[in-house]
Amino acid sequence: MSIAEEQGQRGGATIARLLMSFGPLLFLAALVVVFTVLKPSFIDPINLFNITRQISITGLIALGMTFVILTAGIDLSVGSLLAFCGMVAAVVAKGGAANTLSLSTSGTQGYGWFAALLAAVIVGAAAGGVQGLAITRLKVPPFVVTLGGLTVFRGLTLTISNGGPISGFDASMRWFGTGLIGPVPVPAIIFAIAAILCHIVLRYTRYGRAVYAVGGNAEAARLSGLRVDRILVSVYVIVGFFAGLAAFVLSARLNSSEAVAGIGYELTVISAVVIGGTSLFGGIGSVGGTVVGAALIGVLQNGLQFNNVSSYTQSIVIGLILILAVAFDRWLKSRVRR
Repeated sequence: MSIAEEQGQRGGATIARLLMSFGPLLFLAALVVVFTVLKPSFIDPINLFNITRQISITGLIALGMTFVILTAGIDLSVGSLLAFCGMVAAVVAKGGAANTLSLSTSGTQGYGWFAALLAAVIVGAAAGGVQGLAITRLKVPPFVVTLGGLTVFRGLTLTISNGGPISGFDASMRWFGTGLIGPVPVPAIIFAIAAILCHIVLRYTRYGRAVYAVGGNAEAARLSGLRVDRILVSVYVIVGFFAGLAAFVLSARLNSSEAVAGIGYELTVISAVVIGGTSLFGGIGSVGGTVVGAALIGVLQNGLQFNNVSSYTQSIVIGLILILAVAFDRWLKSRVRR
């Protein structure tokens, strides 16, 4: 190999590394420019804050999914679990399921927003823990366990609600979904705080390093003394916790908990994580990338809506982008290895 060829390969690897680090961010910036050119009102502050509110729900779950995918796992149940946790929160907030289809906040003996939030995150974390134990103790692949969970949690939601929504929460609970702190929506602030905490945990704690180690090589991590099964269970607890938190925020935003909530969220959440640079094969990824991925999907959905593109076409576009993102990620890694 000549010196020129060797230098060319090194240059190509350097570019590949830069694209791995900043590719999603560049794509996000390009989308903003394109949609602004098509419709200048796209960058109005009102619309931009609306995007942050929209991405906060799926973004919260995507934070938890980052932990799971970093260990080379997957959770297909998050949409159904969100609906289940939201229904549990509604029952606690309203004091029972008897107020189905009622928007009235009077005459009920609910337990308040804090009890509803606590119930949602505890149920979510417990459900995630059960799935994690099924994966580690029964040795069932995550895909199969969480696919089963998708059906089970949706069935539990329908059982609790008898198929109908539970609506009409008090103002203190609705604030978490519709309130503002200055010009910034409360859900966006919750998402930002959660993202910062997750970043700190993954980058600056022993637990975070263990998550990366398990995703990189589970057997090597086990031989080095890490309790791999405990770590695997914990990441499913984390994604369940965030599904519960997202369920509470979504219910507060809609003033209703619905049995059909969260349908299709699996695709959006996994897309946000993978497009943000987290490898489906584990060991590579970051919270910052996930935030960019969630923002990218939110901008894409909002921009397509602005241009009157149907929701069916939006699903096609997001699915294609997910496939291309994984293919591009594999290509970049092959270039770096060379």
